[in-house]
Amino acid sequence: MPTSRELVEGDILSLDFGVVYGNFYGDSAITVPVLPVSDVATRLVKVTEESLQKGIEAAVVGNRLSDISHAVQSHVEKHGFSVVREFVGHGIGKNLHESPQVPNFGEPGRGVKLKAGMVLAIEPMVNEKGHRVKILDDGWTAVTCDDGLSAHFEHTVAITDNGPEILTKL
Repeated sequence: MPTSRELVEGDILSLDFGVVYGNFYGDSAITVPVLPVSDVATRLVKVTEESLQKGIEAAVVGNRLSDISHAVQSHVEKHGFSVVREFVGHGIGKNLHESPQVPNFGEPGRGVKLKAGMVLAIEPMVNEKGHRVKILDDGWTAVTCDDGLSAHFEHTVAITDNGPEILTKL
């Protein structure tokens, strides 16, 4: 939801888009810097985007849902950041948010088995410091509880017999 806050150098801005094409939804997000940004902001954005790719790579037939979650969390924490737990990815199709939920944290080998034809919105949200977030009084804006930076990337991904296919890739 737009606000009157003016962007300034050093900010990073998450843009999250939903699209309806025919009777089907797509969901995608990107975090962009307002240059110049700090080294920490640059690393956070890079690691968050990489964690999305790690999650997508785990979205293969025969894996379990939590294999995606674990791939994201492992990459993020290896780089000293934390994964937001209050928000998750999700199934997507004729509705924007469908089952199953796709957390960005967890042990591997759990949850539903991934099958060809499933479509998931994989969307890591990664914080510079602790994992906790809060919603502001506008009911929409999410911020970190410790005033650290946060980044967010998302793609809608189809699980196919030939591997994951990114449906929201430009």
